Amino acid sequence: MPDGIRLVFQPPHSPELQPSEHLWAFVDEPFANTFFDTIEDLDRAVAKRCVALIDQQDVIRASRLFHCWPDQGAMK
Repeated sequence: MPDGIRLVFQPPHSPELQPSEHLWAFVDEPFANTFFDTIEDLDRAVAKRCVALIDQQDVIRASRLFHCWPDQGAMK
């Protein structure tokens, strides 16, 4: 191990380290068990779903509240 490098072992499931992982539930749930003929069809469906999520900002915002994150509303 080079000087100045320290290994930090992470637990096998640590969603707080990658909060964006919580967004997949909002994006991929409507596509479960759906077949797409082409990758372009899938890309269009995901893009359409992402646009639809713009109107659900409160739901998305609530999914990223972890005990280790400051309340963004309180910081305004």
